Amino acid sequence: MVSNNSLSHTGRHLLERRDLLGQAVTGLAGVALASLLKQDQLLASDAVSFDPSNPHASRTAHHAAKAKNVLVIFCAGACSQLETYDYKPELIKRDGLPFEGGPAVTFQGPSGNLARPQYKFRPRGECGKMVSDMIPHLGGIVDDISFVHTLTNKSNTHGPAENFLSTGFVLDGFPSIGAWVTYALGTENQDLPAFVSIPDPRGVPQASVNNWGPGFLPAVFQGTPFNSSKPIRNLQPPNKVGKDQDNAARQLLSRLNSEHLKQNPSDSNLAARIASYELAARMQLSVPKIADLSTESAHTLKMYGADSPNETKAAFAKNAILARRLIENGVRFVQLFNGSYASGGALNWDGHQKLREQYDVHGEILDQPAAALFNDLKQRGLLNDTLVVWCTEFGRMPMFQKGAQGRDHNPQGFTAWLGGAGVKRGVSYGQTDELGFKAVENVSSIHDLNATILHLLGIDHTRLTYQHNGVDRRLTDVHGHVLRDILV
Repeated sequence: MVSNNSLSHTGRHLLERRDLLGQAVTGLAGVALASLLKQDQLLASDAVSFDPSNPHASRTAHHAAKAKNVLVIFCAGACSQLETYDYKPELIKRDGLPFEGGPAVTFQGPSGNLARPQYKFRPRGECGKMVSDMIPHLGGIVDDISFVHTLTNKSNTHGPAENFLSTGFVLDGFPSIGAWVTYALGTENQDLPAFVSIPDPRGVPQASVNNWGPGFLPAVFQGTPFNSSKPIRNLQPPNKVGKDQDNAARQLLSRLNSEHLKQNPSDSNLAARIASYELAARMQLSVPKIADLSTESAHTLKMYGADSPNETKAAFAKNAILARRLIENGVRFVQLFNGSYASGGALNWDGHQKLREQYDVHGEILDQPAAALFNDLKQRGLLNDTLVVWCTEFGRMPMFQKGAQGRDHNPQGFTAWLGGAGVKRGVSYGQTDELGFKAVENVSSIHDLNATILHLLGIDHTRLTYQHNGVDRRLTDVHGHVLRDILV
């Protein structure tokens, strides 16, 4: 027997058309209600709320922060862990022997025999950390930093691996960590960009703007790229426009923008654009002062190596001084790149063919300026509030490539270090195997590294989200654990 409200078919309850339409209407009403509640910000959410007219205003963190600022020193091209910080005596013993059980073919081709580190290692500091002679100045700061020896990457190709390190995803189109941080926290200096990227004097890394891009976040949170030799483009007014004339024009434009915004109070895009132009106007005064290194003492320039006859080293040293000045003036997130994109490692750490010859060049450029930057931050008291991170996109293989004197790409175990606010001093976390081939103890991921950086800034990486194409996206995707063993 069939009831008036339902149909029965082999014991299952089926809806009539009238019931189906009625329930569908109810469901659509629920969707509409949720949309309205979201527009009025009445739904519970971890999404960041910011004023489009002042997008970089300082915002409250999830928990008490150890660090206010972050400086990332990024060695592009995959700097070898085996020639820097990951000392492997067994690799010295087995120099020239086949890698039994190792990969026969790697990224660029057939594998050769195992190859000892190309530099002597010696104990440094009171902690006795073994560090390569390639970077003696950086070896002098080991008592102040924590090493993570077991990072892994999802890609063994430079561009996607850089993407993964900077954005948490190998594909293009995702926000960089600096964009995430400034989206979450804003900045305490409204006259400078919240996020600055300082390209190497030789050029930009392979993933280029992806390393400082906003992805699907509002464009206002992207990094501003400039360095000591290449200022921000289009910042200065034309030569024919005098200072008084320029000020008068900006004041008039400000009044016109303000009146237009009053007539369109709900237009967040308009508010954001006006805020961007106003920041650019303020930067006309603030950025030239920051970039003017003539106020630095001769002692400081010498300490960094900015007086070096090696022009590339001197230029990188000036970039390092610029990084310190930005941190000193409250810029929230600073990237300092060492190395630029070039096939064969001529301009970066991609040591495939003649690793020792290439690293002799790159080590000199990096070592003194980077160590001086760290020590300068320390002596000025800036490390109390600043987290410094040294990183690279992946490591190198323990064997040489067949027919070459260099190492191929290796994303299975490589090194980064952290120092400054909230970080333990003089410790090492995790281990690779006896040859430095693969992480075997406390294996870590880029997501873990990024989660740790966010944690020190007071951000819970699981709660920092932005909805894109219906998905609540995170810097750490659905992964990541804070590396608490290296934190105080």
